[in-house]
Amino acid sequence: MTEHPHPGRVRPRRLRATPAMRRLVGEVDVQPRQLVLPLFVREGLAEPRPIASMPGVVQHTLESLPAAVAQAADARLGGVMLFAVPELRDATGTQATASDGILNRAIAVAAREAGGALVVQADLCLDEFTDHGHCGVLTADGRVDNDATLTRYAEMALAQAAAGADLVGLSGMMDGQTGVVRDALDQAGADEVAVLAYAAKYASAFYGPFRDAVESQLEGDRRTYQMDPANRREAAREVAIDVAEGADVVMVKPALAYLDVLADVAASSPVPVAAYAVSGEYAMIEAAAAAGWIERERAIRESVLSIRRAGADHVLTYHATELAGWLAEEYR
Repeated sequence: MTEHPHPGRVRPRRLRATPAMRRLVGEVDVQPRQLVLPLFVREGLAEPRPIASMPGVVQHTLESLPAAVAQAADARLGGVMLFAVPELRDATGTQATASDGILNRAIAVAAREAGGALVVQADLCLDEFTDHGHCGVLTADGRVDNDATLTRYAEMALAQAAAGADLVGLSGMMDGQTGVVRDALDQAGADEVAVLAYAAKYASAFYGPFRDAVESQLEGDRRTYQMDPANRREAAREVAIDVAEGADVVMVKPALAYLDVLADVAASSPVPVAAYAVSGEYAMIEAAAAAGWIERERAIRESVLSIRRAGADHVLTYHATELAGWLAEEYR
């Protein structure tokens, strides 16, 4: 038997003994204000449509969207992030910049309902609006034309600002997108609209259910512009570029499979850092919980807490409103 010179003197378990003690010494927590709820709006629906691969998530109509935004505001979330699915798509994503396009109408509806109670954020990318499903304009031989795409992004930013967006989320991973959008907003007098740069967005398998949600037309993949999952140091370069170009917030996406990258970015970024718990991460938790293999609430809490622990200042998660409700119950 091993003898301890001072048995009982050093016992870390003392700080785990009760819920009150664990709460007192907890290093990281999750607050509703740190959560952002992604919302989908589908043109042409008569009522909300469930997304089969994302149980509990729907494609909203413009009529059902206000209630979801109001619920998010009542839950004291930090914001909502809007994605839209148009009925008509074309090569350059015309509907992305149309004032009566579904995303710009959804922004206006959400901004009106939110009334400043939360940050209305909009996805700034062409993939939902193009008939080829890529995040930009294509060349004659089928490659994504980076600089032609930047022109469309600037036009999108102005349309979203005019509709009432507080923040535009640049998710396309085009080189120079942050600087071009920032300049376009500033020159148009929309200098108070914030820019969220998806700085480290990886070409991930975990986006599968999202592509169902937006009815993606993509054939092939996005590996020529989204980051290689093997690369960690490259994320620091991408973040530095976006910050230099004027990003107000930078993002790591996906979150759970890239916690090392998130921790690196959080340790060095001079601006707030977001992380996106993406559709595949959501679907895995829901599927495992439905099968009885994990405790659903604990798994949701732990997954978001781990993203916060890695350094995210706020987290985009489809569980945001529900999680905020649980957090509120803790302190009643």
